[in-house]
Amino acid sequence: MTRSLVVKVTCGADDPERCNQGFMVATMAVTAGAEVSLWLAGEAAWFALPGKAEEFRLAGATSLAELRDAVLAGGRLTVCSQCAERRSIGAHAVLPGVRVAGAATFTEEVLADGVQALVY
Repeated sequence: MTRSLVVKVTCGADDPERCNQGFMVATMAVTAGAEVSLWLAGEAAWFALPGKAEEFRLAGATSLAELRDAVLAGGRLTVCSQCAERRSIGAHAVLPGVRVAGAATFTEEVLADGVQALVY
């Protein structure tokens, strides 16, 4: 049985190394065959919008857009509804395949049997 992984990234360009690391861990888990759910909260919520991950720069790091797309292709990508609301990000504006969900859904995911949760 492969364990499930929930990764929550709470930072963006304000803490680029931590942000990139969260995306990288989620992507590596997808590559390893794990069931992955990547949550974008706080400043990371912006990366649910078209073009925002493409603007992110971190020297020596894999493109955030490539990492995001790998998670979208093999896992689940969610933007926190409360964080989206505070930033005026409507559900219609997010990338195809990105869902908008709140704390109840996050809590359900992290409390499920066999789940490992990480927060960056």
